[in-house]
Amino acid sequence: MKFVPYILRTLWRHRSRTILTVSGSAVALFVFCFVGAVQEGMDDLQRRQKAKGSLISFQANKFCPATSHLPQDYDEQIVKLDGVKDVVPVQVFTNNCRASLDVIVFYGVPPKKLRKARDFELASGNWAEFEENQDAAVVGRAVARRRDIKVGDKFSIGDLSVDVAGIFESNDPAEENYIYSHLEFLQRSKGANLVGTVTQLEILLNSGVDTLAKCKEIDDKFRGGPVETDTRPKGVFQARSLGDLTQLISMAHYLGYACVGLVLALVATTTIMSVEDRIKEHAVLQTIGFSGARVFRLIITESVLLSISGGIIGVSLAMLTLKLSSLSIGAEAVTIAFTPSTRLAIIGLAVSTITGALVGIAPGAHAARTEIVPALRQS
Repeated sequence: MKFVPYILRTLWRHRSRTILTVSGSAVALFVFCFVGAVQEGMDDLQRRQKAKGSLISFQANKFCPATSHLPQDYDEQIVKLDGVKDVVPVQVFTNNCRASLDVIVFYGVPPKKLRKARDFELASGNWAEFEENQDAAVVGRAVARRRDIKVGDKFSIGDLSVDVAGIFESNDPAEENYIYSHLEFLQRSKGANLVGTVTQLEILLNSGVDTLAKCKEIDDKFRGGPVETDTRPKGVFQARSLGDLTQLISMAHYLGYACVGLVLALVATTTIMSVEDRIKEHAVLQTIGFSGARVFRLIITESVLLSISGGIIGVSLAMLTLKLSSLSIGAEAVTIAFTPSTRLAIIGLAVSTITGALVGIAPGAHAARTEIVPALRQS
């Protein structure tokens, strides 16, 4: 550690090269964290839904929420089944069924059931005002931030217009990308009378119930009925809804690997150039008593400092941007929040540190094996 000031002065001697290397590493780690944030959001969504153990009943052979129409009175039949705690009828409206970075999703739910089915708190606004007014809605904090929505505003998307009665926050990042309104309001929206039908039924189960067996029981009950159901655990239903988007997110891992490769290339190039420029200097160090091992450690430390400096800048900017922007991506009324987790930040910093250490090995070994007399003769 006592040689860190010497290493910093060495790097500052070639400040343009150092700044460019650190900047390139920062950009690479910034992209790496953005890619990782999408995967973190996907993993978090799946973990939460698996833990809740709820089911979604959708109309069989339908995909986009706009095409699913289940009889609402199915809820009265399902709630009588063993192991079913409650059934929540849900009408869904979305401005875009395809993958998008700015999907607006409305869930129409009876207010009394909404408070049982969802775990969130109003950060501002009045719950009583939402319950008393059919055209009122509560808006997730992430949506409110992206669209600059405040309590008391009238928010419109297409032919749908609501009065914002409250803005809620949740410990589930994906939840904050939804807008909740009254069930009947959505059923009567856009001039269409959908009263008596819903997009889907959310089935809350008692603990210990076999979810797959219950899905089969529900689908068997309505097989041959007026409308057949397709019932799945909520996490499985959401994964199916996201479809190709899930595969795209998985493929984005390769972009993350490319970013790591870019950091390797940048730091390795700078470190090698630095070693080549200072062959005589390393020979002098060995002349005054530095061992080859100590010279090797100096080069490794220099390489790690370069890499981790870019890592700290890139990771910090990525976490700040993700936190402030509240970005999400969605398809078929299911959203994935870009999640800036502590785990992701630690991984980003670990990647930059390990990368710096790896690329310093070859140049460090070269500097450590420098022959003193030939090196001192160089002009």
